[in-house]
Amino acid sequence: MRVKIFGAGSIGNHLAHAARTLGWDVTVCDVDPAALARMKEQIYPSRYGRWDPAIFQCTNAAAPAGGFDLIAVGTPPDAHVPVALEALRERPRAILVEKPVCPPSLHLADELFEAARASSTAVFVGYDHAVGRAARKAGDLITAGAIGTVRTIDVEFREHWAGIFAAHPWLAGPDDSYLGHWSRGGGASGEHSHAANLWQHFAHVAGGGRVTEVDAMLTYVAEGRGVYDELCAMTVRTETGLSGRIVQDVVTRPARKWARIQGSEGGIEWVNGYTAQADAVSLLRPGAPPDVHALPKTRPDDFIEELRHIEAHLGETAERSPLRLERGLETMLLVAAAHRSEERRRRIVIDYGKGFRPDAVQ
Repeated sequence: MRVKIFGAGSIGNHLAHAARTLGWDVTVCDVDPAALARMKEQIYPSRYGRWDPAIFQCTNAAAPAGGFDLIAVGTPPDAHVPVALEALRERPRAILVEKPVCPPSLHLADELFEAARASSTAVFVGYDHAVGRAARKAGDLITAGAIGTVRTIDVEFREHWAGIFAAHPWLAGPDDSYLGHWSRGGGASGEHSHAANLWQHFAHVAGGGRVTEVDAMLTYVAEGRGVYDELCAMTVRTETGLSGRIVQDVVTRPARKWARIQGSEGGIEWVNGYTAQADAVSLLRPGAPPDVHALPKTRPDDFIEELRHIEAHLGETAERSPLRLERGLETMLLVAAAHRSEERRRRIVIDYGKGFRPDAVQ
């Protein structure tokens, strides 16, 4: 596999390392030469022990075009869609857009969906937790009927973002990047939208369909030049009536990344970071001790599994991937609906007949 990655920040480093671990050819591009130098001299060696000289670096202006199997977009969220639209013109086998796929404004989201649908290129969104070993184990238990009929789902991604800034020491604080601007795809609603996506993923596995109603409360913080939501709490309902709760924040420590799928005959708990070296899935039945499955995993494994999944879902199988563009855009409809719900102080309905345009959220 020949891979081009736009963005030499944190995600670019993760994806470059994962691709090199799989033996792939890697080119990393960035608009800023200083970002490329920081990747080579600081980020990559500090995370992975040493710089990999097989990684080719260049500025966007000097980036080679054409002949790539995968183009990954690891820029800030407000640049994701424009870069992805440009990448489609190169006709790679696949494009991976980091999450969130776009800001809550949904600017150009429908254009990207239609352009991708008209293309032979498979487009994925980087909600890697949905294809991790623990999520696959939970999904297998759901489909096997281990807990009967799924009645409700709760997902929480509650994590203080001090860890994010520790991994990005060149940032002075939230307002120094998109992270401190909810309108650019930051804040709890964007940065921790893994929770919304994982809720939707488990709902689909259970046959619950798409989220059509969102009732949300968000807490906004003005800090420096930025305004972000530190808490995004949603109650949601799908087209089949499956209901549940999603909570995302950037204030909780120690972190809690957790899901509970409650069925008619028991429950399943998914825990990210069960130990420092493992996630876990527990099967819970009334009157019985928890059946805990600890699944070994390190942070680099998240991205290695993601790239393996994409390689395995090129071609016709892409339309069955939990990471496909349509699912990532469904998550952005949910995030957009959450902000609209807080603004209007009422429940918001998602109309999928209007595509992925702003007026789909009313």
